[in-house]
Amino acid sequence: MNHAHIWRAIDALAARKGMSASGLARAAGLDPTTFNKSKRQAPDGKPRWPSTESISRALAAAEASWDEFAALLAGPDGAGRAIPIVAMARAGAHGFFDEGGFPVGADETVRFPDLGEDRVYALEIAGDSMEPTYRAGDVVIVQPGAAVRRGDRVVVRTRSGEVMAKVLGRKNDQTVELTSLNPTHKPRELAVTDIEWMARILWASQ
Repeated sequence: MNHAHIWRAIDALAARKGMSASGLARAAGLDPTTFNKSKRQAPDGKPRWPSTESISRALAAAEASWDEFAALLAGPDGAGRAIPIVAMARAGAHGFFDEGGFPVGADETVRFPDLGEDRVYALEIAGDSMEPTYRAGDVVIVQPGAAVRRGDRVVVRTRSGEVMAKVLGRKNDQTVELTSLNPTHKPRELAVTDIEWMARILWASQ
């Protein structure tokens, strides 16, 4: 990791949110020039490093973690890697997923930071049950087979083909409770035998 890698990752973080470096600084509550190219060198030409606080505030504004920032640093150009992207409406089609919950028929890909997991894919949110955190059109990164626990945000597919993004509630050997972030949607209780698979949401791009 060097000076250029840090600034490149900041630029990639801003681009991922559809902003300029100045726009990211403003969103983080910083001086708009904090991440400008003119601030990346001292008057004597020596490299100037961004402060940990400024990076932390930028990550908060971009709703990203330090792990995701590290992934941007590690990428050859900050662009991450291509992973399959699935529209939630299409995800209900018969035979679209393998037994482990990974899509086998996705034609499109999207670039995201490399999260260090081979079996991940992107799912485009539909509906309003997870508002205001996830809105229709937002993209979440899903990891089939990951361990899940109460409070995790998950994608669930039922044996009837319904696919939904929910929060995992109470779970026992017979039933699973799924709740929504939108309080207008009531919790759902499904029999364990009615669930084909459940995958954890790792990350979201909004």
